[in-house]
Amino acid sequence: MAPIGSGILLAGLLVALVGVALGVLAARSGDAAALTAARRAIYALAALLVAAFALAEIAYLRADFGLAMVAESSSRDTPTFYKLTAIWSTQEGSLLLWVTLLAIYSSLALRLARGRMPQATPRAIALLAGLASFFLALMVIWESPFTRLSPVPPDGSGLNPLLRHPAMMFHPPLLYSGYVGFSIPFAFCVGALLAKRAGPEWIATTRRFALAAWAFLSAGILAGALWSYGELGWGGYWAWDPVENASLLPWLTGTALIHSVMVQERRRMFAVWNASLVCGTFVLCLTGTFLVRSGVLSSIHAFGASTVGVQFLALIAVTAAFSGWLVASRAPLLRAPARIESWLSREALFLANNVLLVGLAGIVLWGTFFPIVSEALSGRRASLGPPWFAQATRPLAIALVLVTALGTAAAWRRIRPRALLVALAPGLALVVVALVVGAATGLFARPAAAAMVAVCSLLAGVVASELVRGTAARARMRGERLPVALARLVARNRRRYGGFLVHAGVAVLLLGVAVSSSFPEQRDVRLRPGDRVQVGGYTIRYLAPTASILRDPARTGAPVVLGARLAVTRGRDRELLEPARNFYPARTGTAGPIESFFGGEATSEIALRSSLTHDLWIAFRPDVDGLVQVARALDRRLREPTPMQQLRAIAALAEIYRRDPPPATFRVIVSPLVAWIWIGGGIGLAGALLALWPRTRRPVVDAHRRARVRGLAEQPSPYPVVDSGATAVTPLTSSADTPYAALAASRASAESLQQRGD
Repeated sequence: MAPIGSGILLAGLLVALVGVALGVLAARSGDAAALTAARRAIYALAALLVAAFALAEIAYLRADFGLAMVAESSSRDTPTFYKLTAIWSTQEGSLLLWVTLLAIYSSLALRLARGRMPQATPRAIALLAGLASFFLALMVIWESPFTRLSPVPPDGSGLNPLLRHPAMMFHPPLLYSGYVGFSIPFAFCVGALLAKRAGPEWIATTRRFALAAWAFLSAGILAGALWSYGELGWGGYWAWDPVENASLLPWLTGTALIHSVMVQERRRMFAVWNASLVCGTFVLCLTGTFLVRSGVLSSIHAFGASTVGVQFLALIAVTAAFSGWLVASRAPLLRAPARIESWLSREALFLANNVLLVGLAGIVLWGTFFPIVSEALSGRRASLGPPWFAQATRPLAIALVLVTALGTAAAWRRIRPRALLVALAPGLALVVVALVVGAATGLFARPAAAAMVAVCSLLAGVVASELVRGTAARARMRGERLPVALARLVARNRRRYGGFLVHAGVAVLLLGVAVSSSFPEQRDVRLRPGDRVQVGGYTIRYLAPTASILRDPARTGAPVVLGARLAVTRGRDRELLEPARNFYPARTGTAGPIESFFGGEATSEIALRSSLTHDLWIAFRPDVDGLVQVARALDRRLREPTPMQQLRAIAALAEIYRRDPPPATFRVIVSPLVAWIWIGGGIGLAGALLALWPRTRRPVVDAHRRARVRGLAEQPSPYPVVDSGATAVTPLTSSADTPYAALAASRASAESLQQRGD
């Protein structure tokens, strides 16, 4: 399998280089045959890389420990579910995933862009193929997923226990899909600039890819937050960790890009700004990939050191320098005469939105790389913690939500202050309600949280009022029931209302973040069976310890699981919760075979009681020092125990723990509105999916029909015929076409009156 995989990678590198050459040839000569061949090279590259990725996954499923990658991150007792996900826990597998996604994205983009942008497309192909060549060269020369081990070990090291969580099945692929997805708008934008095409055609070609990349990145960030909340045992969902920040940076600039390109499409403005944004976003995507794998900044999300860090830094530097030079050199070509007519307009508010998003990205970037800067300047590495990030970003985040609400309510070009106030009225009413409820619950004890609740309520109210207003207008016009009118309204303009839904989701999510981070109740306590503690209105009683051997309830493959059975009461509600701690054997070290079962990594299986109002979160950490002492004694007595003796010894230790448990440490947190974070994220992703969903093709109302409506066409048509001397219009058969009937009637009436006047 290794020779086949290595051969596929080498063939892929050659095909990618051929794609670069053909793209350059097509760009210089305009040869259609060369362009077709370049496109087919990308298709062939995608097929080769999908085959290579499939081979790697088969190696994991077959437990082929002859491959270094498999031996490093899997083992015979690793559950099948996690064998499939182990590939992206390694550097080699991550590189293979990255370039495979790049080839798939490129193939799809070229398929959808056929016939469009003939000058920019060959240049985009050359750039995408060159990027693929870089990653393939890394694997062929330095980090091959198909490197063989000799001799072949009997078993592998196993997957890092922290990665044995369902969210990790999706978190890395989603993030990488977001990172790689932004390569498509980057490539076509650069291709257009190289071809000296200043129009927004590259936006129309790649808009969906930018939105899809943003959606994947959003889903990946959300999955990472779920993993952090449920696996790391500290009780939070966002720690401002360098790798977390690395995913947030392109999300912020990508959000700015998605808003800003709308202005260029509609008003032919912000062309230079948009080109800068798309280039900067892609550079940040490369930076995020580098931070995950380089180890240059310490992170709880970093699971391997990089041997290709220098090469990655060179790629980032070259990409940033080249794209910066290109945008600067094409700036005179990109500038348009259109200007903002009023600062009280949607385009002006979109500009403010962009400034705030880029400002937030700048703050996060500075805080993330501050340890490197401080070490370079003073020789001492200092870091900025979560309180600094929260304090620095909070004012801009509040202003951003406010500007988003105003932009949603405003019109293009200009809007009168009174009209804007009328559009904001439902949102302002919701703000009053939210603040009244907040005052009754102590919200004003945290002014920043109160401000965020206010602006989120304003945004949610504006979005809801837009939906209600549009639905009511359609229902009156078409005579439809309200649910039908809402569904058809959204279906006819998915991009607009998908964006509204995303805004509503962001409002709900940020409201949950503001409240949950401002009003948590936390206690760390040591309890014996029979003890109890009160936190946040809950009474928690430690009933009894639990111990499982080779029966892991979470199916992570942990051989030893120690837990606690808790009785949780609040008022008349009573519930049993069972937090646990998974223990994995140490693969290396000086511990004996029995002691090693407690010498490896341990992970938390939290107990969670979640509701719309709050979460009860409990983590458990048993005291195993006594068990370790007994295990050492057994190792000395048995010297070289057989697997069956080891199993019996561990079972005996579990029984000792159940009979005479030492005090255990519990972390209990009651946090309000945490569920709103996941609900808001789900709403936002649903909105992105709605905006991405292809529109149902409808019959085109062309110039022929418009001419016939005016009574000028002579050929028969399936559409209504209007007589220029009459004031009536032939009825349409479908109620969905009534606006066309009304339009035809009004035009016919106007023309009839004009003729009569003449």
